[in-house]
Amino acid sequence: MGAKAYKEAGFFGEVRVAATSEETNFDRIPPCGPETFDPKSKYVHITSNNTIFGTQFPSFPKTGGAPLVVDMSSDIMSRPVDFDGVGLIYAGAQKNLGPAGLTLVLVRQSFLDAMNHKQAAILSYKKHLDADSRYNTPPTFGVYMLRNVLAWIKEEGGLTAMAERNESKAKLLYDAIDNSGGYYTGHAQKESRSLMNVPFRLPSEELEKKFLAEAAAKGLKQLAGHRSVGGLRASIYNAMPREGVQALCDFMAAFKKANG
Repeated sequence: MGAKAYKEAGFFGEVRVAATSEETNFDRIPPCGPETFDPKSKYVHITSNNTIFGTQFPSFPKTGGAPLVVDMSSDIMSRPVDFDGVGLIYAGAQKNLGPAGLTLVLVRQSFLDAMNHKQAAILSYKKHLDADSRYNTPPTFGVYMLRNVLAWIKEEGGLTAMAERNESKAKLLYDAIDNSGGYYTGHAQKESRSLMNVPFRLPSEELEKKFLAEAAAKGLKQLAGHRSVGGLRASIYNAMPREGVQALCDFMAAFKKANG
């Protein structure tokens, strides 16, 4: 989504890629500190979690003054975050919040005040705020489900508890990959690994196809990698229980034993 944000921003002003790991096929979060960014920029955009390549910012970068705009569509409410320096966060609901069709936006008042509001009203955050998020007819079922999910997160112990659960699940799966003797290989570098999405490969595409078919037969579904990169990918969002990840790890061990 970072590439799409870059393209769209180009219609409205000058844009610059401050940091990227494209040269290594997006297998890591590139080093970026205050010296990386222009403090006079209107904002710095990042995508906190890359669902395709399985990388995640462990913490938001310091920009030296430019406000951060963060796409958190795939890891919102999965862990506590530091809002220092953040001007705006937006997140599609479909990963951790509820059904598709709803977007959550968190905006700092000072960032909102600095915006250029000369655009179509439907695109103006100020218009939506002034209308109490009801400038147009809201997707009421999506809002209702979002309320239920947030209540569930609170009941489970809040974001600290979510982070602990997600770290535990991710460790299970990454350990299964790392301890496979190279039979399974992860894509992301260890220091940049996502807690939400875990892409990995097998020794051959033929084995990957067999893995997907046999996994689906055992109820382990939607494990195909993104269409742009292939391979396999396990998405272990908040709603995925630890038992589900353990079942996948057990299957991975059995599959390696039978096909290794």
